[in-house]
Amino acid sequence: MKLRIDVVTLFPQAIEPYVKSAILGRAQEKGMVKIKVHNLRSFTLDRYRTVDDYPFGGGPGMVLKPEPLWRAVKFIENYTSSAPRVILTSPQGSLFSQKKALELAQEKHLLFLCGRYQGVDERVITLTGAEELSIGDYILSGGELAALVMIEATVRLIPGVLGDEESIKVDSFYQGEFGPPQFTRPRVFQGLEVPEILLSGNHALIEEWRKRKAQEKTARVRPELLSVAKDRQE
Repeated sequence: MKLRIDVVTLFPQAIEPYVKSAILGRAQEKGMVKIKVHNLRSFTLDRYRTVDDYPFGGGPGMVLKPEPLWRAVKFIENYTSSAPRVILTSPQGSLFSQKKALELAQEKHLLFLCGRYQGVDERVITLTGAEELSIGDYILSGGELAALVMIEATVRLIPGVLGDEESIKVDSFYQGEFGPPQFTRPRVFQGLEVPEILLSGNHALIEEWRKRKAQEKTARVRPELLSVAKDRQE
């Protein structure tokens, strides 16, 4: 097994079906990754299985208590005899990217803590050294979807997970820009034809066309990506 991933969440039923299907399911069947989902309420000690409380200092909403999250992290560390890289899904975190996914794919053990409500007690972040990551500048009701996004983006980069390793190289953001436009059969659809160059059989010209089109769309939609890609090359 190349990577173990643990996920701590209030809603395991939202996570488990997805990680058992498609690419993530096949990766586990191949023994390339193991994904274990934990219910945060399992780490409470009171009869009501309380996981949240009102914030000190007042304010709206509730905050996830530190004790259950801390117990979950320590249990997983002890059970696996490892020191996982702890990630907290949070809109206040650093923006998740393809570069970060490549970085995470090199790890042996990842532990995702799914945020909820107004957030988590700050002491959890301090004590666990959790890295806060966000998938965008917007708010979700919880971190489950964000965790799934990060997990899939990471796992698909592990060598051997995808059937066609070359497909990764034409993904958007792999080279710091969008991927090229793609076409398949039929050759003509609703009066629109596949670009003639793609039918030429001249692979050098096709590659040149694809790169040009990828850069044109990147410049039109996300021009800042081209400057980042240029800085990396320099």
